[in-house]
Amino acid sequence: MPQPQPNEQEIEKMLKDYQMVQEQLRMYAIQLDQLRNQKAELERANEEVSKAMGKVYISVGGVIVETTKDKAQVDIKDRTELSETRIQSMTKQFNDLKAQEKQLNEKITQIYRAGQGAQ
Repeated sequence: MPQPQPNEQEIEKMLKDYQMVQEQLRMYAIQLDQLRNQKAELERANEEVSKAMGKVYISVGGVIVETTKDKAQVDIKDRTELSETRIQSMTKQFNDLKAQEKQLNEKITQIYRAGQGAQ
């Protein structure tokens, strides 16, 4: 038994939902890229601190302060772990949205094809 065709309002809502999901995917992609860049910067900072022989300075709230090499490495490690956690969480949300987008796309395509066959 064929499924009943959605009405104009349902189709319009699906299209709006699809566009909203696409916009969210773009925003997540930008944020993921920023987080990955931040993590890469932290890894470079860790390499530099590891090589440091003299004084080490870190930026705290826009102010640069002297610290020990060990404290700087702990700070970088903590910030790296936080970045990794955020990347994992955001990647999961991105993948969930991607699945939602695919599902909406399939529904819209199915409706479009059914409409083409009816003409």
